[in-house]
Amino acid sequence: MGGASMTARCIAIGNQDFRYIRENNLFYVDKTGLISDWWHASDEVTLITRPRRFG
Repeated sequence: MGGASMTARCIAIGNQDFRYIRENNLFYVDKTGLISDWWHASDEVTLITRPRRFG
């Protein structure tokens, strides 16, 4: 593997502190591009689901 470390990374679910995510080498998914694509898609209908009992 070219000397790369194969340590498992956890997903930062429910953690909003980006500094903590970076310092603890947690997995982070940036969906900024996805949101931009959706905004400019001009779809007639968009279904955005939410967790049960959320808000």
